[in-house]
Amino acid sequence: MPTYTALTTLPGEDAANSLAEALERMEPEPSGVGVFEIEDGSGLWEVGVYFLEAPDTTTLELLRVAFGAAPFAVSEVPDVDWVAHVRRELAPVDAGRFFVFGSHDMDKVPAGRVPLQIEATVAFGTGHHGTTLGCLKALDRLLGEDATFANVVDIGCGTAVLAMAAAKELPDARVMASDIDEVAVDVARANVEINDLEGRITCMEAAGFAHPDLQAAAPFDLIFANILKGPLVELAPDMGRNAAPGGIVILSGLLVVQAEAIIAAYAAQGFDLAHREDLGEWSALTMRRAG
Repeated sequence: MPTYTALTTLPGEDAANSLAEALERMEPEPSGVGVFEIEDGSGLWEVGVYFLEAPDTTTLELLRVAFGAAPFAVSEVPDVDWVAHVRRELAPVDAGRFFVFGSHDMDKVPAGRVPLQIEATVAFGTGHHGTTLGCLKALDRLLGEDATFANVVDIGCGTAVLAMAAAKELPDARVMASDIDEVAVDVARANVEINDLEGRITCMEAAGFAHPDLQAAAPFDLIFANILKGPLVELAPDMGRNAAPGGIVILSGLLVVQAEAIIAAYAAQGFDLAHREDLGEWSALTMRRAG
């Protein structure tokens, strides 16, 4: 059974939220409405609405005009077995010493590589996105320079692929992983189990560092944060408070055009840029806290 999406953009968060509220009252009733900031400096917000049957395009047009939005792009989404599709499309990922794969590619793991099994049922942090790949390559580079870390945390961990990479290569380190999303934490724990890392990584639900276990464990000498520009900027002061002197933070989830703003935000908290890697439109930053 097909579903339908209708997407538009308009300036301002308040206007976008008001349009979303109006869309929720449509007939037929939408199955979901989302509001997202477009992280390109334009000030535009995207509003997406999802239907189980064809939407009333006349009502969409009236709402668009009323709220000053761009014309809706309405699309029919075919009924596809997305898990099977993703499994066909996602090839294993090489990231330095790390090899990220799904169970359907278990026979392709090369000898001498560090295997990280992530299932295609998970949409965040599979290793195929430039941001996750950039973080893995940053860790590989640091380890290749004989860097050692004893206290590691992955903030906004998603699948926990970064925490698992650290745990496999730093067997004596304490490794923690947190995410604001309860489902992500469940996924992280499942991945820790299938990668035989139970007891090595502590997973918890938390916004940033706001968890008593994280506060008790700080300061950290290695912090991953593969999230988005806005949260990265907001986290910068907490990063300064929770990173050990001389500690490393690996940051991604940001576009190349956003990298300078992130570097400036962290420089204000006492971090220096140690390395930057741009992969397509995405950037990964390695920054070191003074001390």
